[in-house]
Amino acid sequence: MASSLEQYHSKRDFKKTAEPAGKVARGKQDGGIFVVQKHAATRLHYDFRLEYDGVLWSWAVTRGPSLDPHEKRLAVHVEDHPIDYAGFEGTIPKGEYGGGSVLVWDEGTWTPEGDPAKMMAKGHINFELDGHKLRGKWHLVRLRPRPGEKRDNWLLIKSDDAAARPGEDILQDEPKSVKSGLTIEEVGEGKAAKGEKPKVWHSNKPAAGKARTGGKKLDFIEPQLATLERDAPSGQDWLHEVKFDGYRMQAQIAGTDVRLLTRTGLDWTEKFGGEIAAELAALKCSDAILDGEIVVLADSGVSSFALLQQDLSAKRTNRFIYYVFDLMRLDGKDLRREPLVERKQALQALLGQPSDATAVRFSDHFAEPGKIMLEHACRMGLEGVVSKRADAPYRGGRGPTWVKSKCTARQEFVIGGYLPSDKTGRGLRSLLVGYFEDGGLHYAGRVGTGFSTKSANDLKKKLDALKADASPFDAAVPKGKGLVWVKPELVGEVEFRSWTSDRIIRHASFQGLREDKPAEEVVQEKPKATGTGATGTNTATGKSPAKAKPAANSANTAATAAKTTVKLSHPDKLLWPDEKISKQALLDHYALVWPRMKQFVVDRPLSLVRAPDGVGGQRFFQKHASPGMHAKIEKTKNPTDGEEILFVRDFDGIAALVQLGVVEIHIWGCTIDKLEQPDQIVFDLDPDEGVDVKAVREAALDIRGKLDELSLPNFVKTSGGKGFHVVVPLKPSADWAEVKGFAHDFARALEQGAPDRYTATLSKKARTGKIFVDYLRNGSGATTVAPYSSRAKKGATVSMPVTWAEIEAGLPPNAFPIGDKTTLKRLSEADPWVDFFKKGKVLKRG
Repeated sequence: MASSLEQYHSKRDFKKTAEPAGKVARGKQDGGIFVVQKHAATRLHYDFRLEYDGVLWSWAVTRGPSLDPHEKRLAVHVEDHPIDYAGFEGTIPKGEYGGGSVLVWDEGTWTPEGDPAKMMAKGHINFELDGHKLRGKWHLVRLRPRPGEKRDNWLLIKSDDAAARPGEDILQDEPKSVKSGLTIEEVGEGKAAKGEKPKVWHSNKPAAGKARTGGKKLDFIEPQLATLERDAPSGQDWLHEVKFDGYRMQAQIAGTDVRLLTRTGLDWTEKFGGEIAAELAALKCSDAILDGEIVVLADSGVSSFALLQQDLSAKRTNRFIYYVFDLMRLDGKDLRREPLVERKQALQALLGQPSDATAVRFSDHFAEPGKIMLEHACRMGLEGVVSKRADAPYRGGRGPTWVKSKCTARQEFVIGGYLPSDKTGRGLRSLLVGYFEDGGLHYAGRVGTGFSTKSANDLKKKLDALKADASPFDAAVPKGKGLVWVKPELVGEVEFRSWTSDRIIRHASFQGLREDKPAEEVVQEKPKATGTGATGTNTATGKSPAKAKPAANSANTAATAAKTTVKLSHPDKLLWPDEKISKQALLDHYALVWPRMKQFVVDRPLSLVRAPDGVGGQRFFQKHASPGMHAKIEKTKNPTDGEEILFVRDFDGIAALVQLGVVEIHIWGCTIDKLEQPDQIVFDLDPDEGVDVKAVREAALDIRGKLDELSLPNFVKTSGGKGFHVVVPLKPSADWAEVKGFAHDFARALEQGAPDRYTATLSKKARTGKIFVDYLRNGSGATTVAPYSSRAKKGATVSMPVTWAEIEAGLPPNAFPIGDKTTLKRLSEADPWVDFFKKGKVLKRG
């Protein structure tokens, strides 16, 4: 195909824009450079460009590239750009074509898997990228045009390979230019990266000690982050440090004031006690900003995140150590532009001679080749190393001058099942693997990379010959579409990064079949030695399954309690201190109700109310994932707005929520596979202070009557607080706007029929002496407390599904405390919501 820049030139006035005019360069047809430019035009997007035949093929990716293979990003094919455009960074004047700021978000080389021109004509380009942020294999796939469609629409898709990062947001993690280090806002403000080398600040002595007073509060500095690489870089330009397994912490010293801030700027000074802060306050400086990591060392001398979490939970502070590896400010001087080696010299001089007795220590570095350093780290049982350019400044965000490389492990695993691929020509999506322990096959995770198309197809043929009717694993495993069980006879060798605390392998890659080892001899070779490995406890007793006995307070538990591989830390910790309800007691409750509860929480978006220190302490509402979350708490992206969604697949997920100190589980009115089609309507009756509970019961019965008139099925549950929830099951067909519109009209009709009793207005003033019929629970992203969930309220109550007869008999909304005989009696009777979704109807308006 002939290259041309006619369309590019015709759209621009080069007397007004600084964009390069450019010419068709000497043709190159087997790959070349690629560039991704972040472009804040009328709408922020990312321009994806591939060099071919002297120009840059170009696509406008509306939501930017994603490293998640499940994310398919729209890419609109636009006019070819000149090769010179690859380095363009600046602002296109307002009113000109594409007016707005542009930065070089990523750059590198691309390698096509075939003839690019033929693939372009066919509408499917397979290629590999080698950039700072984007790597591995990718696809550009042309969409079939709709009638009247003028745009040439494609999809940009990441292949499921070792460079894939499901669930991660590279755009948010690394927003800056790889060329200048600037943000898109800074480019728009006319800032430019300084090309000159800054004057080196030589100071090998700390400021003289002097009496200090509280200083001016210092601004938080965005921390510099490391880019993950498979191997540690080589060369004399790099310094290598131990990769700690703790909490990244920025220390700010201003006079006598000391603050310890997380990587997002939260003040955690109080969490770590007074020893670290006292030692920092004693340093001989007027002010300083330091970067480091707070850890707890195991007996082996290796940092252990599990021990750190345990000490934080127990409020033990005597083992915390703050390893400091960078210095960004000292005595009023900003050191960020100084080379790393100069900053570390000043840091070492500030901290003085190292000692094993101090809580604040200098994190030393090594100049050995990166490969050797990584080998040493892995032999010592460390997580890996962080390599840093010795001559580089300190620059917030993730960039190429800090690189992290992690140790890998390798062992044999037994294959117990597989997920078939949904891609034409590829047999497998992933393998389910495990190892034998105590006579059972213990699930160890999924392996989704490492096979070629041919090896995947060959392996699938062998596995299909071993198909089984049931799972060979000794506990429940995450489900998947089309999951196939096989007899546990084939053994594969797998390389992986590490084990999680519940003994699941991370970042696993298949290396090949091992036909020289019997499956029954495969055991876990290198468990993570942190003392937190799961052992398959029964939640009713906390004992191993073989020895478990029914809980003393529930005759039902032996028959119905769910099991989990998630082990609670500090199971006796009281979440409701006054009621003496512990984490273990809450988990026992969920084990008991799980057969009834699971249809309302599995594969459904969740929001959480957490109270890590009990309901009397700090509580917070959480919608998105946070560091340290258990792998059983799953996450996915909402395709509508790109926001992250939490959900669970099984009882292990509920146990993981309890481990986090979740005291209320809130659900969306839909499932994760039908996010835009709710399957229920909720009317939450919220009475004003002083409204008699009898009036609230009458309101629930009033709503039931009106729903009966509309032939809509309806169910009721206690809120666990002051009101009741009347819930209508739906066949998921209507969208959120339709469902919320119906709920709003219904609530307004109640208000108009009895304005002295009801209000459909949220304001406090409007609900004085009335019952607020809360229809707002029915919008996209809105939540309501899940059936059988505990409540963070006095009495440790539960939101309990009940019968209408119980409401008529005078049941109060806080009738069911956790573990109470009233609650156990209710759970021993018939499940009033057993056929909830079976009774769902299609919502018809008008």
